[in-house]
Amino acid sequence: MASAEQTGQLRDKLKQQLKAERQLLTDAFRADGKPEKLLRGLRQSVDAVLTEAWQWAGLPPTTALVGVGGYGRGELFPHSDVDLLILLAEPADAITRAKLEHLVQLLWDLGLEIGHSIRTIDECMSESRADITVQTSLLEARLVAGDAALFAALQARYLAALDPQAFFQAKTAEMRLRHAKYEDTAFSLEPNCKESPGGLRDLQVILWVAKAAGLASSWTQLAKRGLITPTEARQLLEKERAFKDIRVRLHLHTGRREDRLVFDVQTPIAESLGLHAMAHGPNERRASEYLMQRYYWAAKTVTQLNTILLQNIEAQLFPQPAVAVPINARFNEVNGLIDIKDDNTFETFPSSVLEIFVVMTERLDIKGMTARTTRALWHARFEIDTAFREDPVNRDLFMRILKAPVGLVHALRRMNDLSILGRYLPNFRRIVGQMQHDLFHVYTVDQHILMVVRNLRRFTMSEHAHEYPFCSQLTANFRRPWLLYVGALFHDIAKGRGGDHSKLGTVDAAQFCAAHGIGAEDTELVVFMVEQHLTMSQVAQKQDLSDPDVVQAFANLVRDERHLTALYLLTVADIRGTSPKVWNAWKAKLLEDLYRITLRVLGGEAHSADRELKNRQDEARATLRLYGLADDAHEKLWQQLDVAYFLRHDASDIAWQTRSLYQRLDSAKPVVKCRLAPIGEGLQVTVYAKDQPDLFARICSYFDRKNFSILDAKIHTTRHGYALDTFLVTEQSFAKSYRDIINLIEHELTELLVSQGPLPAPTRGRLSRLSRTFPIVPTVDLRPDERGQYYLLSIAANDRTGLLYSIANVLTRYRINLHTAKIMTLGERVEDVFLVDGAVLNNARNQIQLETDLLDALKV
Repeated sequence: MASAEQTGQLRDKLKQQLKAERQLLTDAFRADGKPEKLLRGLRQSVDAVLTEAWQWAGLPPTTALVGVGGYGRGELFPHSDVDLLILLAEPADAITRAKLEHLVQLLWDLGLEIGHSIRTIDECMSESRADITVQTSLLEARLVAGDAALFAALQARYLAALDPQAFFQAKTAEMRLRHAKYEDTAFSLEPNCKESPGGLRDLQVILWVAKAAGLASSWTQLAKRGLITPTEARQLLEKERAFKDIRVRLHLHTGRREDRLVFDVQTPIAESLGLHAMAHGPNERRASEYLMQRYYWAAKTVTQLNTILLQNIEAQLFPQPAVAVPINARFNEVNGLIDIKDDNTFETFPSSVLEIFVVMTERLDIKGMTARTTRALWHARFEIDTAFREDPVNRDLFMRILKAPVGLVHALRRMNDLSILGRYLPNFRRIVGQMQHDLFHVYTVDQHILMVVRNLRRFTMSEHAHEYPFCSQLTANFRRPWLLYVGALFHDIAKGRGGDHSKLGTVDAAQFCAAHGIGAEDTELVVFMVEQHLTMSQVAQKQDLSDPDVVQAFANLVRDERHLTALYLLTVADIRGTSPKVWNAWKAKLLEDLYRITLRVLGGEAHSADRELKNRQDEARATLRLYGLADDAHEKLWQQLDVAYFLRHDASDIAWQTRSLYQRLDSAKPVVKCRLAPIGEGLQVTVYAKDQPDLFARICSYFDRKNFSILDAKIHTTRHGYALDTFLVTEQSFAKSYRDIINLIEHELTELLVSQGPLPAPTRGRLSRLSRTFPIVPTVDLRPDERGQYYLLSIAANDRTGLLYSIANVLTRYRINLHTAKIMTLGERVEDVFLVDGAVLNNARNQIQLETDLLDALKV
């Protein structure tokens, strides 16, 4: 073993060698943009260093250094791990172990991110049998240094034990699990170019199973074997190169192993590829949008060819007698798959391009398409032109797909994957792969639309009735539910054109309905859904549903129960289709409340405050009797509450607060009560205390400190000067330990309100990565309500920690009285509406100064 000084000299030399060669290779890539050259060069550079380090280590001659994984494949990305297997002829003795420790330490000192294992051949085989990941890495093993005979023995043992059929099944199962992790879509707004569906890993899976089966180890060889065409092989090579290029640039830009095309790197990566923003005209587009649309189209191609190739390889590995059972003159059923009767079926019978999807919705025994059918259909998309779209036969076929009792979502997704849907609906093609920079959508526009259709479809399925029972009930009684799917297809189809997409989309929807023979009444309903698809959410979340005028105006807009139901179902499906994080039980309750109140108005029952007041009080009294309270127990408290309180609280809330407070009406000490929210999500916190100007801010400061999110706030002042405030708050850990949290809130918040210490300075929490990439200009709008009794304060900004407390702090300084707070969080965007009053608002100059100070508080 060399001396410490010699080791240090070797380390410094090799480290400098790696650094210099890496810089040369990186500079060359930036000049010529050839990823394969860079990956090969980095691998060769590391090979040379590892070989010298191996020789320095002085290990026994019957040992070998083997590259596995991506490094074994012969390519190394700038910040990828160097995966190594140190292969031993027999278990290491103490001397060999010491040498191995020095070798591994040297490699780490060189700055190499190594992932290593030390095994004998027997251990390799044992691990390979137990772990498909190890088995895959050995498939790409490559000798770097050491005993070639030992490595050859490993390869012989490995290949002899390899079961191509079991390997295929394991890798395809692994791929399905990986796809599920990424929501089974390549169209996430921040895809992983390596792991997401349609990415590099899908290409690697094909070559792995082909190599394990002894079929091929390259795209060219696959084409020679007839598993793909030469054109498809060229396409796969191009897409693979494009993904490698992107991954290299990600590593170089971030300075680490980063495979996600997250928002904040998309623009610099795009610009490094020579893509630039179009900053003028109505169709302004970012450079990142051009990059991502290219990415999505490439991923779509990979997805299709992945399907074709895996089916062809599976047919080679699991040969079955192909028994063709005729379906009609154009299609057969072969082993559970639909197959064209002739390679030229789609060219001879162009309408069969749509007919095949109709057949698949009608035949539940058909689980998919044969590889040759998928390939032929993909190439036949060019058959769809203006004449095709105007053919009554084809229009009827498309309507049969939309009206299909089962299989609609699968059909539309297949049609989109094969570019059939965009060819048939040209305006849909314009939004395929289109980004959405609104801080709450997580899918491209086309995938969001299909997600909304899926959500609507689930309302019709008994197996999903437990998810949204009210929606399922409404859908079951809705005539011609396929009209909902038409509305969903067009509700966002005009995004990216400039202007109001809700208005622009109505033109497309009306034209589609006219072309496809949809009657005037149904056309009007579809157009209504498209035009108003944002309205119900805005009314429910931003306006006061206890105000009869608000409900009457909404009822006038929807006009009848059918329009109301259609809009409600589309709204729920739309919000659910933006992002899993946007929907919550509180939004569900607001929308359902608005639906039920509006339905009563449409049924001829005026939204009378007096009737609603009596109904809620009667229901609350009944609940109190169930808890054994005397019939008059509530009277003293209720005498201090006005009509607004009863209209803004559900009967269950009124009963709960009455039970908590009826014996503490004049309590000198604040009362804080907390419970699980009746909606099934979050906690409901009630604060009862002598009113004071900074009470709301003080409560918000506590929730801010605890990192609780406030979903809703109802602020009320009793006739005898007490504040009765109710908050709906949520936090991820509530479900696990809610009892402890309830006790903690009741104790700590009470102590905070008793202490009356000075308000802490608001913290200007950091914006999330997404908000930093797509900041929105904060807005503050203060205007009188329609009656001139209060002011509506509307605030929009990027969400961040401490935002609501910062707003409350400003309102406290101006001695603004807060009556209600509508807190709406849409992903990373906050849109809050407050009902306020105060003497200071009577002066226009004060209003301007208040808005200015609020804007300053919204800054980070």
